[in-house]
Amino acid sequence: MLAARTGPVAGRVEARAALPALGLLAVLAVTIVVALPASSPAPLPPQHAVDTGATAWMLASTALVLLMVPGLAMFYGGLVRTKNVLGTMMHSFAAMAIIGVLWVTVGFALAFGPNALGGWIGWDPGHVFLRNIDATVGSDGIPDLVFAMFQGKFAIIAPALIAGAFAERVRFRGYGVFIALWSLLVYAPLCHWVWASDGWLYRLGAIDFAGGTVVHISAGVSGLVAALYLGSRRGYPRTAMHPNNLVMTLMGVGLLWVGWFGFNAGSSLASGVKTAQALTATQAAAAAGALAWVCIEAVHHRKATSLGVASGILAGLVVITPAAGVVQPAGAIALGFVASGLCYGAILLKNRLGYDDTLDVFGVHGTAGIAGALLLAFFVRAGEMPDGRSALVQLAVQATGVGATIVYAAVATLVLLVAVNRTVGLRLGAAGEMAGLDHELHGEHAYGLLNLN
Repeated sequence: MLAARTGPVAGRVEARAALPALGLLAVLAVTIVVALPASSPAPLPPQHAVDTGATAWMLASTALVLLMVPGLAMFYGGLVRTKNVLGTMMHSFAAMAIIGVLWVTVGFALAFGPNALGGWIGWDPGHVFLRNIDATVGSDGIPDLVFAMFQGKFAIIAPALIAGAFAERVRFRGYGVFIALWSLLVYAPLCHWVWASDGWLYRLGAIDFAGGTVVHISAGVSGLVAALYLGSRRGYPRTAMHPNNLVMTLMGVGLLWVGWFGFNAGSSLASGVKTAQALTATQAAAAAGALAWVCIEAVHHRKATSLGVASGILAGLVVITPAAGVVQPAGAIALGFVASGLCYGAILLKNRLGYDDTLDVFGVHGTAGIAGALLLAFFVRAGEMPDGRSALVQLAVQATGVGATIVYAAVATLVLLVAVNRTVGLRLGAAGEMAGLDHELHGEHAYGLLNLN
């Protein structure tokens, strides 16, 4: 039995530790009081017939995208040192919990409600707690709750991706507050701009089929800003910091590849030809990315590595995300090859510049996301170009979306980082970092080994 902590000092420590949880409960209580009507209205009747085939695929896609989160946890968890495995994996699972609640309460209302505050964000009070879509069906034949849950998985994985950039050096409570604020103030506005029917980038004709801009560029840029603001891990780059379990990393990227079929093909919001096109493009780009990385390593290092294969797969998956529904298989293969080359170069540049993006969030997600969002303009299949515009005109539109995402994500993330670090604290202290996240923050060890470095 664990001995109880006693005395005034221990009491103050425990009280301070409880404050964040009490604050979250208070916010949730106020939200419920404000949001819920005095008496619950009767559910609205379905407005369209349910397309059971499309709905079945969307239910499966929602589960596949959620599978990507534990896949990401395994991918990241295998790349850090032994003493930080659980702490790193907890970042992904915490996103499932925190963003999972926020999305149902207000996230969906902010992302997919009608324009508010000049179009910076959406808002529909009826969407709070998903009340007014409880029994409605969209024009595509998919229940609106299924669409909301599908989109909610994107909202979960975006902040979880950011955690890789500052892995091994952040406080858990600070991370939780940061991703909650980032989800509401960065992800939700970008989601509204790109995917809501009255979003300004949507009306401009920017193509982001499944989240290259909304998810990967925003997470990659935010991760870079966080890595630069928080500084390097202690000892980096002088001390070797090897992955603890590349087997787990490979399993993680395998789950990501499987889940990505739901991520991309599910974004067709149908079960038909467009779904097949997106699925095929996803497979082709991922395979091309892996092959290209193996070839680059064979030339550069005279050997292919398992981490290189995993990185190539991820580069191919990211680059095709904005383009999956609009490019043919040949274009997907070309994008996969290009993405691996660009991401490989970005990681080499990071090593030369010396900043500590721990798990190369910007090097892979940011770089491949930008490449895919821009280069898709040259591979769009006939008839898919908005308003029949030329590739150069579409490139200008894509560049507008990419530029706006980079600037907004960078500035807003920096403001949130400063605010969180100066209030609840974000950067872990020297002693805690040396002890490791698992022991210092969670009181656990991943493997029960004596050597935790």
